[in-house]
Amino acid sequence: MGNLLKVLTCTDLEQEPNFFLDFENAQPTEAEREVWEQVDVVLKDAKDILDELQSYKGAGQEIREAIQNPSDEALQEQAWAAVVPLVGKLKKFYEFSQRLEAALHSLLGALTNEAYSDPTQHLEREQALAKQFAEILHFTLRFDELKMTNPAIQNDFSYYRRTLSRMRINNVPAEGENEVNNELANRISLFYADATPMLKALSDGTTKFVSENKNLPIENTTDCLSTMASVCKVMLETPEYRSRFNSEETVSFCLRVMVGVIILYDYVHPVGAFAKSSKIDMKGCIKVLKDQPPSSVEGLLNALRYTTKHLNDESTNKTIKSMLQ
Repeated sequence: MGNLLKVLTCTDLEQEPNFFLDFENAQPTEAEREVWEQVDVVLKDAKDILDELQSYKGAGQEIREAIQNPSDEALQEQAWAAVVPLVGKLKKFYEFSQRLEAALHSLLGALTNEAYSDPTQHLEREQALAKQFAEILHFTLRFDELKMTNPAIQNDFSYYRRTLSRMRINNVPAEGENEVNNELANRISLFYADATPMLKALSDGTTKFVSENKNLPIENTTDCLSTMASVCKVMLETPEYRSRFNSEETVSFCLRVMVGVIILYDYVHPVGAFAKSSKIDMKGCIKVLKDQPPSSVEGLLNALRYTTKHLNDESTNKTIKSMLQ
């Protein structure tokens, strides 16, 4: 059963899961392979998506000049020529969110089925799938961090839609409309309007998974999420486990995954992650974050402060609220 280490906790939660989840080296068993290969195809593209988003500069200059000189046709054409390929990228990111959601469905199907009696066994015995689930969460938080700090994305897309509707009214053929028609533009616009679009896609996807699998108790899904959060927390606060990480990057990966899974739990669980009945030791998780160098976790603490659903509920413990202030 792996290297089990009992950790005494001062919480009133049930005994926390204690095993080393090998985020660095886990390889799929034969039983995991089919789902693992499906998800691997999607994850292989995740790094390119992040690289493209990180280097996304926008067409702010061209758009400004076109708006300030509405009768200058050359400037209008320049702005349109700058925006169309960028919209192609934004469409690609949006379509990737749908592929990611489908990958998440496959993973949840495998990690919540009745093959094992509890989520701890699932995560311990299906470590390669647990690692892929963690990689999806890691990607999601990173994507949303980059999107939040890049206002050009929504500005470019708004300009594209305004210009496209003006062209339609004037019966001007619009090169680029084949790229994104009106119905798709509406869906993409809604996607980017959210502060954390990729996280919303994942939480909607998880909620959809629960509603489509009525034969599975919702606890199978929420317990999988809370167990993942606990595993990350225990690995981070237990020197014996932490010393087994080969790279310091695994620490930041683990922290990001812990926060991602808390936020997902908060969206999917009926009363959220901060309620007394929550199966996540929120005080312990926040303490682990605060024990890291402040500059490395400020973004993650902000994600808990501003992108969760239930933090400001009346039922949230005052100590937890003050820890996040």
